[in-house]
Amino acid sequence: MRRDEINIRDPFVLTDGGKYYLYGTRGATCWGTANGFDVYVSDNLENWDGPFVCFENDGSFWADRNYWAPEVHVYKGAYYMFASFKNETVRRGTAILKAETPMGPFVPHSNGCITPKDWECLDGTFYVDKKGTPYMVFCHEWVQAGDGEVDAVKLTNDLTAPDGEPRLLFHASDAAWCKVMHHSSGVSGCVTDGPFMWRCEDGSLLCLWASFSEGGYTQAVALSDNGDIDGNFTQIDPLFMDDGGHGMVFKGLDGKLYLTLHSPNAHLEERPYFYEIFERNGRLFRK
Repeated sequence: MRRDEINIRDPFVLTDGGKYYLYGTRGATCWGTANGFDVYVSDNLENWDGPFVCFENDGSFWADRNYWAPEVHVYKGAYYMFASFKNETVRRGTAILKAETPMGPFVPHSNGCITPKDWECLDGTFYVDKKGTPYMVFCHEWVQAGDGEVDAVKLTNDLTAPDGEPRLLFHASDAAWCKVMHHSSGVSGCVTDGPFMWRCEDGSLLCLWASFSEGGYTQAVALSDNGDIDGNFTQIDPLFMDDGGHGMVFKGLDGKLYLTLHSPNAHLEERPYFYEIFERNGRLFRK
């Protein structure tokens, strides 16, 4: 199928073995009950085989809704999926699943959610620091926190549990362009979505994340002042401010860098887009 026929949110691309593997939140079940994730396979980013089911709740998994933002990372020879889940009695959070191939099947790996049990969280991503220590970076959601947060928590080496307390990296309102949103629950605040860590060739560490500006959904970027997760993060120029976001960066089979994000941010209209980008002086720019 063609790229413009794929209805997913939160696209994530793994380049592995000469192929692209595309994961994302199923558009049709994003806001209601859900039971799994798919993967699409391509060698050119335009024509895709699939969808192939890579995780499906067989009735034994605890979550029944908010199956959001699956990311697949290679770590110590295995494939780990970080994804958000929720049910009526368990707060939204990110759990980790595991498989032997990028096609799955993925099975539960972590001891429930890695995120704090009393927090509403989403969009966990994987990061390994300069010392080889694994972390998960995630959002403490604005519907609970008010001013959305991006936080980091150290993981145990087997990726089954947190190893310590979360550390705040930044608030959504740190971005001067961030628009205050109003939730049906009565909460008003600024949104944080979709963090993703990218190390530039010069050693700079960037955190991509998403929120809302006057232009709609926006792909934002923050920069660590010491090149690692324990630095202070400041906001730099966004990459996309035209109603698209929850993006990530990957190196293509052609050696070029690409940004993928979903746009527009409208139910059943979301599509994955791919933009060629480049690095300069520790920053990312669209071509």
